[in-house]
Amino acid sequence: MSAPDVFAPVDLGPVRLRNRTVKAATFEGRTPHGEVTDELIAYHRAPAEGGVGLTTVAYLAVAPDGRTHAEQIVVSERTLPGLARLADEIHATGAAIAGQVGHAGPVANGRSNGVPAIAASRMPSPLSMQMIRSASERDLTRVTKAYVDTARLLVRAGFDVLELHMAHSYLISSFLAPALNRRRDRWGGPLERRARLARQVARVVREEVGDAVAVTAKISVSDGFAGGVTTDIGLDLARLLQGDGHLDALQLSGGSSLMNPMYLFRGAAPVSEFADTMPPLVRWGMRTPVGRSFLKEYPFEEAYFREKAMEFRRELAMPLMLLGGINRLDTMQQAMADGFDFVVMGRALLREPDLVNRLRAGVARKGICIHCNRCMPTIYSGTRCPEWAAGEIIPVVRRGE
Repeated sequence: MSAPDVFAPVDLGPVRLRNRTVKAATFEGRTPHGEVTDELIAYHRAPAEGGVGLTTVAYLAVAPDGRTHAEQIVVSERTLPGLARLADEIHATGAAIAGQVGHAGPVANGRSNGVPAIAASRMPSPLSMQMIRSASERDLTRVTKAYVDTARLLVRAGFDVLELHMAHSYLISSFLAPALNRRRDRWGGPLERRARLARQVARVVREEVGDAVAVTAKISVSDGFAGGVTTDIGLDLARLLQGDGHLDALQLSGGSSLMNPMYLFRGAAPVSEFADTMPPLVRWGMRTPVGRSFLKEYPFEEAYFREKAMEFRRELAMPLMLLGGINRLDTMQQAMADGFDFVVMGRALLREPDLVNRLRAGVARKGICIHCNRCMPTIYSGTRCPEWAAGEIIPVVRRGE
């Protein structure tokens, strides 16, 4: 059989997308008061007008203690009108909209949020310099219900896809990683118990939304640190999730926001730029050898998760989304030939929001992102590409041109 056309319409569960391209959930830095702003809408409207099939809003917290910091949106009746306006704006372009739904767990800054952070097990927080407490049974019941409430509200807001965040050392991921989960109760030990929260959340969300929207999950092909989620663990989790039958697709990611963020962001490590955004004490620490080791540098290569993701593709029947350094048309076509169902793009679309239209129209064969990662520290002041902001103007290609 021939590989599908990456630019042709496709179904994601109950949702029809105009093509197989997805804008990844990358924190926008445009919600200073935890609400949808005109700037946030413009940020997502750009790649939507630029041709993507699905744009993903990050990061929609299920509870106040689930934010990475206080500026993030908590899905609630208060934020519902703004989220509905955002969905309407994206739909007007012909694209669909996803919400990345999650609880940050140990990646949450309890000092910023004003609410203590929780994780699978007690641990110190390098973000708040506080202790993160081990989630209690009451916490896990509360958080599970919060996922249900969030799903219900996002359906009302008109979102098409819910992406459940199960990677990057966020709360669900912290239960999956042996080094972060030292529990001896029904939530710890063998993977079947460590995966209980992931499977429980997927089940209750699907039971709540039915076929009103698509439900996907972001999982890890490898966390990139000792004691984290390995490829084998990620694959075993994927088998469990596939067997449960509650999800329409899995998005394959990697790295840890807490322990090894550059495992996800291959290319240059912008240590100095990150340090400049931090308070004086943290800034000093980041410039020490220990601080610099936190932002490890991994050489960039096109589709750098492909090899590990292929292990998932060989073992699973459900739809899979390939993520990680996808910038070229031939890479997207190879992903289709490999059996992946969607391609997920992040930095390439930050650099060129209309890249999908360019590739589809034959105006370009690849993106021009240089993988310097200087976009990463801009999350504190509005996520953007410094190269683009520096002045190179590229004519916009709109759909149909």
